[in-house]
Amino acid sequence: MEEKNNKVDKRVLLGSLLIGLGGLFFLKSLNVFDFNFTRIFFSWSFFFIVIGLYLSFNTSRKVLGGILAGLGFIFILPRIFPSIDYNSSVIFAIFLVAIGIYIIVNQRKKAEIENDNFGQISKDVIDDVAIFGGGTKIITSENFKGGNVTAIFGGSEIILKGCKLAEGTNVIDVLAVFGGTTIIVPSDWNIVLNVTPIFGGFSNKSVKDPNRVIDLSKTLIIKGLVVFGGGELKTYF
Repeated sequence: MEEKNNKVDKRVLLGSLLIGLGGLFFLKSLNVFDFNFTRIFFSWSFFFIVIGLYLSFNTSRKVLGGILAGLGFIFILPRIFPSIDYNSSVIFAIFLVAIGIYIIVNQRKKAEIENDNFGQISKDVIDDVAIFGGGTKIITSENFKGGNVTAIFGGSEIILKGCKLAEGTNVIDVLAVFGGTTIIVPSDWNIVLNVTPIFGGFSNKSVKDPNRVIDLSKTLIIKGLVVFGGGELKTYF
């Protein structure tokens, strides 16, 4: 519970970012600043910084967030200081180092995940990341508590087959940026969908089984942020 309380609400983060950008553009329009902000803010580098900070402050993917924010900061420097210039060799080297660090740090302990030949994963908390790729994961758990699903320029399908919800309120936090995710849940789960789309969407295609009683003492909240991406919620019987 303490970990959830420490997270920054994505709406507050997005609102603060928009207020900051609006303030800078307003000051520029008054000729207070003579600086080309669009060169910085409308760039892939700045985009990486924003996504990296979001992952660092609002998900358990702090390593990935730090790497993305670091890459964004490195590559935004030439836009701020024109005297700085990177050639292709430097850029390639930086990406190799970043990928290597992520692979090493992201190694999961064998005790946390058990994989079989059919791609099933037995765990109570999911932490799935799809970047420039993706796949299908079938999750089994007797006490599913939610987790994080991240799709950046990629996609994923999360099938909560055979899962039983933990008591109380459980949360799946979704982040889809130029990507998407599909979450498939049992038809008797009590689901609350609260995903914020920006130039994207997250559709609810779930269907309740009238012959099954929904246990209201167990709730799964699917919340998150979709930017230039998409996703959907489905049910299976």
